Amino acid sequence: MRKFKLILTLAILVFASNVFSQAKWSFKTNQINDSIVELELKVNLDKGWHIYSQHTKGTELPIEFSFEKSNSYKRLGQVKEPRPISNYDKYAKDTTRHFENEVKFSQRVKVLSEKDFKIKGAVNFQLCEKGSCIPPDDVAFSFDIKGNPKAVEIAETVDEQETQTEEIVETKAETATLSVTQDEAKSSSSMLMVFLISLGAGLLTLLTPCVFPMVPMTISFFMKGNKNKKQGLKEAYFFGGSIIFIFAVLGLLLTLILGKDAMYLISTHWAPNLAFFIIFMLFAFSFFGLFEIRLPASWINKSDKGADQGGYMGAFFIALTTVLVSFSCTGPILGAALMGIASSSTTSFVFFVSMIGFALGFALPFTLLAMFPQVISKLKSGSWLNTVKIVFGFLEVALGLKFLSMADLSADWRLLDRETYLVLWIVVFTLLGFYLLGKLKFKGDDDVKQISVGRLFLSIITFSFALYMVPGLWGAPLKAISGYIPPMTTQDFNIERSIIENTPQGTLQVSSENALPADRKYADILHYPTGFDGFFDLEEAKAYAKKVGKPIFVDFTGKTCANCREMEYYVWEDKQVKQILTQDYIMVALYTDANTIKLPESEWVTLKDGKVAKTLGKKNHNYQIEQYSVNAQPLYVLMDAEGNLLQEPKGYDRSVSNFVSFLEKGKENFKK
Repeated sequence: MRKFKLILTLAILVFASNVFSQAKWSFKTNQINDSIVELELKVNLDKGWHIYSQHTKGTELPIEFSFEKSNSYKRLGQVKEPRPISNYDKYAKDTTRHFENEVKFSQRVKVLSEKDFKIKGAVNFQLCEKGSCIPPDDVAFSFDIKGNPKAVEIAETVDEQETQTEEIVETKAETATLSVTQDEAKSSSSMLMVFLISLGAGLLTLLTPCVFPMVPMTISFFMKGNKNKKQGLKEAYFFGGSIIFIFAVLGLLLTLILGKDAMYLISTHWAPNLAFFIIFMLFAFSFFGLFEIRLPASWINKSDKGADQGGYMGAFFIALTTVLVSFSCTGPILGAALMGIASSSTTSFVFFVSMIGFALGFALPFTLLAMFPQVISKLKSGSWLNTVKIVFGFLEVALGLKFLSMADLSADWRLLDRETYLVLWIVVFTLLGFYLLGKLKFKGDDDVKQISVGRLFLSIITFSFALYMVPGLWGAPLKAISGYIPPMTTQDFNIERSIIENTPQGTLQVSSENALPADRKYADILHYPTGFDGFFDLEEAKAYAKKVGKPIFVDFTGKTCANCREMEYYVWEDKQVKQILTQDYIMVALYTDANTIKLPESEWVTLKDGKVAKTLGKKNHNYQIEQYSVNAQPLYVLMDAEGNLLQEPKGYDRSVSNFVSFLEKGKENFKK
């Protein structure tokens, strides 16, 4: 019996020593100030071994930290950990999160005692290697904490806070006893607020670069044909209802069937954007009189018998085109809402209400535009109606080029660089100006014997706009139309970039410590706006940030992202913002649509649905969604070299003061 006990004891000791040999723990304190101490719990894992995150969603055991209760200190939040490695487990059908090599955990505490004391506890973890795991084990820790001279004041403050907390809890308990009728009233009120906010968001999308181009097409379509007022209004109402139906119902079905990224892919892939360009050109050529878009004769014959079905079908087609083209701006909003459904079953009704509100707000301006031509068509007809159609034809050509540009950027064809695009726009709007002055004539136009005041002012505006774009051929930012034109990085000749690149280092206040490594990943393919520079791989940026001791500015962006360009030209170019970004942060741009850049097999990422992300764009897009539950770009994230957030992520906001405050707050939190 003694021999058995001895053997068992030796086995336990050997097993324990094996666990400790694979995972070596060390503990130390970092004094932030007299009141705040940071406890650092670091583990070094042997090669091939890993432990699981506190927040792993798989079946494996997560790491846990327990602290002995004491009146001498108070924990501030939970134990922080670095960003784990995420892998999809096909057996557990979920994502597991684990750590390898060296891992640092931290816990901040507030010192409430004037005397020195110890903080004791234990960490429970499970070691795994190649699918096999060692049973979980505890490692005890103990930290020596210095007393706080201001402990009495802090204790009084804590007591007051606890008293207030108890009062709040009691108040909530009393509130919970209110009648169900009041709860229902609050619920109805909140639903109404969701509906109104969504309605307003839908109305605002009319001003976005991907929705506004549909305005001339809508007006032109409903000005064609000889419809009576009653029938025209019916088609206008049907058009608005079709937008709501397609956007709120078919859009939802499409996303649920193809996945949450369906609309994002439609808006960023070159094929749909090329199709949109072709549609715009067909309408433009039709407006110019090259041909007339008509429904098949069989459809027209049937429409004569059945309340003009052809008109309804045409209205439905325009509605469908409007919704598809708008995906660049509305898709990310819809995708973000859909991700909320998966997290809670109670959000489905909220999503339905918000979608109806958004679709109604989106459809309302187009419905009014569809009704408007029916009113003006009853006014005195003449050549002016043909003039409106020709003007819209020019606009269709200019705005259609935007979608060709997006296809070009997505596929990396480099056929429509910024200066080429601007030349085409300058020519189009110059010709439009000459047409308004009567120097050009199309089929159906009358001779222009006199120039009206309206034509004169429109021609002045058109020529002024064309001249405004001319400096852009040499690199002027053209902020007013930055969302409609290709990014500056596609321009071959840029005076500002030439000056920076050919100026000796030092004369532009560029210090050697800010010089970035020359062998950065993807630096030969992807680019920053002129005057900025950084990384295109997050891990590289973290390693460099750790080396130089700076926080990281993560820019989730896209080659086809219009809002990203507006932020760069309107906000980043501000003197104060530019100084902070270039001197105080390490910048990293994560392109979510860089799907022409193939990753080596070692960098492939397995997604939650079991699919594998093999391109840089899909990898970055998946990382943005998984880590921050946001599908829209731009998204700006501030973090330290360990991946810890320094501030809540920020999206599109053209307020310079808000952006400066965002960056300054991140710097302050980094120094703590």
